[in-house]
Amino acid sequence: MLALLSVCDAKLWRMPRSKEPFRFEVADRLHSATIHLLRHARQQDVVARQGPARLSALSVLVFGGPMALGQLAAAEQVKAPTMSRIVAGLKRSGLARIETDAKDARRIRVTATAKGERLLQQARVRRIRLVAKTLTNLSPAELEILRRAAELMERAVRQT
Repeated sequence: MLALLSVCDAKLWRMPRSKEPFRFEVADRLHSATIHLLRHARQQDVVARQGPARLSALSVLVFGGPMALGQLAAAEQVKAPTMSRIVAGLKRSGLARIETDAKDARRIRVTATAKGERLLQQARVRRIRLVAKTLTNLSPAELEILRRAAELMERAVRQT
């Protein structure tokens, strides 16, 4: 049987009726809310003067450490040629460094520079401040619920 579920302004058409409707509803609401929240927070990224793809790749390098181009492409779910262009842009901006592998000159390793780390951390702080401002009208009890929800979501993701 097909169901129509309405979540905020989004409607899911032709989704199979779940045997666990409450879990499905929670997943649907979280999906919608996180997308809207991230889009809202991303408004601050224009200050960094780097495109979303570059900031995302830089984030992987800053928090994941240096890695091969193929690993970075896989982490960002793009093909190697696309990642090569992104990394070239990061290098031109002084945000990343490219080093060849000592054992195989065809392999390259990409590392965030100190400038790249600073830029990313500044962008992160701007996004977090915007999200915090968005939460201004919530009560301490509501903020505690969100803190606990974030904790649970982090745990659920780690377990997958």
